[in-house]
Amino acid sequence: MTVAPHRAGHDAFQYQAMRDIVARIHDGVPGKLEITKEGIVHDMMSPGGPHELTAARVSRRLEKVMPDELLAHTGTPDVEDVNEGVLRHPDIMVIAEADMEVESAFDPRTVVAAVEVVSRSNPDNDWTGKMRDYPLLGIPVYAVFDPRTGEGAVFSDIHPTVHGPRYATRKDFVYGEDVTIGEWTISTEDLPRYPE
Repeated sequence: MTVAPHRAGHDAFQYQAMRDIVARIHDGVPGKLEITKEGIVHDMMSPGGPHELTAARVSRRLEKVMPDELLAHTGTPDVEDVNEGVLRHPDIMVIAEADMEVESAFDPRTVVAAVEVVSRSNPDNDWTGKMRDYPLLGIPVYAVFDPRTGEGAVFSDIHPTVHGPRYATRKDFVYGEDVTIGEWTISTEDLPRYPE
């Protein structure tokens, strides 16, 4: 749900005002707050078991096949590009340990891949909003796991369009198949689904 909708894009003053609002209310509201070109997005429900278990299993599987200097990080902080006016929090970020040695938000251009587990309460945030924002932020690979359907997709190859940078390549998968995220292939066996 977009809480503070705005015309496409905002200036530095508006972004800082939204950033201040998010910082002030972050601990007092359930769910997750992010800033997009359209305004503040609030995913009202805190992630439940299937969401968190999917993120944990995907993270662990990635870390087993990646080099030691990379992590499939599931914690904080966010990724932020002040110039673009975007603050996002991927469920999993593939990032070098060295690039995590910062005091504030991660530079999104250091993120090797972003992985999202689709939220039951706000699926458009993962399938639409982040599909727009992650290439804008320069994140080269974006993987989506959808526990609602047991399917997903991996997006890559950022290219310019009249609407801004977009991913040119989409590779769909269904749970049970192996999936390649960046240079690493993992199993999607035994990933939980949301209850009907």
